Amino acid sequence: MTLLDAPAYNAHKARVVRNSIIGGLIAVVVLAIATFVLWDWPQQHRVNRFFAAVESRDMNKAYGIWNNDPDWQQHAARYKDYDFTQFQKDWGSASDYGVIHAHKIVITKTVGNGVVMGVDINGGKTPLFLRVDQKTRQIGFSPVELYVGP
Repeated sequence: MTLLDAPAYNAHKARVVRNSIIGGLIAVVVLAIATFVLWDWPQQHRVNRFFAAVESRDMNKAYGIWNNDPDWQQHAARYKDYDFTQFQKDWGSASDYGVIHAHKIVITKTVGNGVVMGVDINGGKTPLFLRVDQKTRQIGFSPVELYVGP
């Protein structure tokens, strides 16, 4: 065999290589789309769990989710800046929203080291903006408001 002699063309091998490349590209695109769509899913799930606890009027559990501390009653002094009494005023039946019975996350965006979410409460027209810190996983009121549209 000389330098210019080519090996015999193998159609099966060429088809396998071509299909492997196409499959790999499709997998990369699907993975990129899934990552984009599900990027903020853990924070959205946390806010949904918080509102589920508020809607079921389990304020102790809701406050634990808010502070990412299910045993918050063991060391309530840590949360004196936003204590349980104020939390109940903001989220209980005497709050601005009344009894919260429904919620819907309408917009989510990563801002800095947290995720800001606009949440419609009880079908309201203006969403409430909450922020979940990605490191501590605590929920708080967001100083940033996102544009929801007309």
